[in-house]
Amino acid sequence: MVTLFIAKRIFGQEGEHDVSIPAIRIATVGVAIGLAVMIITVSVVLGFKHTIRDKVVGFGSHIRIESFMAQQTASPVPICISDTLARELKKMPEISHVERYTLTQGILKTDADFLGVAFKGIGADYDLHFLQQNLKAGKIPQFSTEKSSYQLLISGTMADKLHLKVNDRVYAYFIGNENVRARKFTIAGIYETHMNQFDQALCFTDYPTPLKLNGWEKDQCSGAEILVHDFDHLDAAAKKVQLLVNHDCDRYGETFTAQTIHDLYPQIFTWLDLLDINVWIILALMICVAGFTMISGLLIIILERTQMIGLLKALGARNSMVRHTFLWFAAFIISQGLLLGDIIGIGLVLLQQQTGFISLDPSSYYVDTAPMELNIPIILLLNVCTLLISVFVLIAPSFFISHISPARSMRYE
Repeated sequence: MVTLFIAKRIFGQEGEHDVSIPAIRIATVGVAIGLAVMIITVSVVLGFKHTIRDKVVGFGSHIRIESFMAQQTASPVPICISDTLARELKKMPEISHVERYTLTQGILKTDADFLGVAFKGIGADYDLHFLQQNLKAGKIPQFSTEKSSYQLLISGTMADKLHLKVNDRVYAYFIGNENVRARKFTIAGIYETHMNQFDQALCFTDYPTPLKLNGWEKDQCSGAEILVHDFDHLDAAAKKVQLLVNHDCDRYGETFTAQTIHDLYPQIFTWLDLLDINVWIILALMICVAGFTMISGLLIIILERTQMIGLLKALGARNSMVRHTFLWFAAFIISQGLLLGDIIGIGLVLLQQQTGFISLDPSSYYVDTAPMELNIPIILLLNVCTLLISVFVLIAPSFFISHISPARSMRYE
C-alpha cells in the first residue's frame, strides 16, 4: 500500500522536523498516560472487588442452606442436613465443597472487659484456606466434628478490645433456658481481615461446642455452606440448589431455604457494583484525553507537512489517499503511545503487587494496601479500543487536508 509506505517514511523522518517533534511527543505521552491510568484503574477496581468478595465469601461461603425460621429471628434455629442431602449436593458439577456448621451466641469476659460475640462451630471437613490466609498470630486449631477441645480462633479486633493474646485463657458465658453456662477457652490463634462487620462479631471453635450449648441433637446444625468452582456460575448453581432444597423439610419439620452470598449481604455487593460506574467515567475521560492530544498533534503535523501534501496532490494523489496516509501515521504514533502506556501501567501494577507501596486505611477500605489484579484480556481490549477510538476521532480533522491547495502549498513556508 502506497499510503502505508509513505506513512512509514514520514514516521521514520520524525526527528528531521523541529516543529513536529513536540507535537508527536505530546501526542505519544498523552496516549501513554491515558492508557496507563486506564490499566491501573481497572486493575485496582478488579483487585478491590475480588478481595472484598473473597473475604465475604470466606465468612459466608457462596451458597448457604439454613432454616427458614433462622431468617426471621436472631436466635439460632437448628436444621438437619442429612448425609443423603449432602451427597446430592456434592454430586452437582458446579459445587466444589459442602460443609456443615453450628452457631451460638455468648459473651467473652476478661477481668477488665467483656464482649458479646457469635461462636461458629466448624469441623474437620471445613475449608480453612481463607482463615489460614488471614491468620495474624498463633495457629489454626485442629477443629473437630466429634469432640470439643475448647480452643478458640478470635479476630484481632476482639483480641485488642479484651487485651488477649495467643495461649491466653478466657471465660465465655452462654445464656439460655433461664440459666447461665460458663466455658473456659484457650486462644489458639488470631485472624485479621479488616472486615469490621465480621471481625467484631465472629470467632471459631469446634463443631460440637455450639451444638451442646444450644441443646441440639447430634444430627442437627445451624446450616450448610456450599462453595462453587466458578463464582461467575454462582446463579446457575444456586438455582439447582434451590430447586433441590427450597420449601423441603427435615425430619424435625424445619423448612429449608438456600440463599446466595448476594442475598445474604446485598449492601456489600451493591456497593461493589457501584465501583463499575467510576471505572467507566475514568475510561471515558482518559480516552478523551488521548483523543484530544492526537487531534491537536495531527493538525500540527498536517500544517507542518503542507508542502508535502501539495506535492502529493500535484502528482495526482486524491484527498482520500493523503488522509489515509496521515491516519496511518497517527496509528503509528498511537501504537507507540500504547506500548509506552502498557509498560508504565503494567509496571506500576506489578510493583504494587510485589511491594504494596500504596497503603490504605483498613477501617475505611477493608484492606491495608491497594489490591491490584492484572487481567490480560481486559488490557488487550483497552489497547484495541483506545487505538480504534483514537483513529476514529481523527477522521474528521483529517478532512482539513481537502482544503489545502497544491498551488498555494508549493509556496508555503
